[in-house]
Amino acid sequence: MATKKYYVVWKGTNTGIFTSWDDCKRNVQGVPGAKYKSFPSLKEAEIAFQSGWQAYYGENTKSDKKAKARIQTNIQQNHDYIEDSIAVDAACSGNPGPMEYKGVCLKTGQTLFHFGPIVGTNNIGEFLAIVHALGFLQKKNLSIPIYSDSQTAIKWVKMKKANTNLPLTKETEQVWNLIKRAEQWLQTHSYANPIIKWETKLWGENKADFGRK
Repeated sequence: MATKKYYVVWKGTNTGIFTSWDDCKRNVQGVPGAKYKSFPSLKEAEIAFQSGWQAYYGENTKSDKKAKARIQTNIQQNHDYIEDSIAVDAACSGNPGPMEYKGVCLKTGQTLFHFGPIVGTNNIGEFLAIVHALGFLQKKNLSIPIYSDSQTAIKWVKMKKANTNLPLTKETEQVWNLIKRAEQWLQTHSYANPIIKWETKLWGENKADFGRK
């Protein structure tokens, strides 16, 4: 059985972390000065993407030494998440109930988008938040990571379908329209953005958290 690899593209048609050689190849083939490398684990790939290509190319230049030092500092400080990214989160009062979600720049704390409240569930909000972030970043031609603390929502996005039992009623019609739009977007678009589970126990609540726990 082939060993799983993660491919970091620092310079290419799209940049980011890819989970297959074919996806990596599509983004580096024919690109002058393309910079890319494979890694055996997602954590190593994330640190490498954040630290820059200089640590993996070059002839021991000053910039190369600085990049390697950044990697070591990242590991020592357990700074495993990538600051140049978006964090998303949702909040819901009841199940179903008034639901809202938002996306925040992890580096600056700036709110990039905020939607709701409308009637829905927390899982639906988390799902819609990720898809909203994907569309937001694609319009800006950015392939930076998206963090979510919802494993369920991440799974739904990978399935390209919200596996919810929420009944379709007059109250939930609006959120169901959004679900269908999100599913259609996933089925008709490709993206290079890594969608990564936010590790609350290691890093605390992410900056998109509504603080209602």
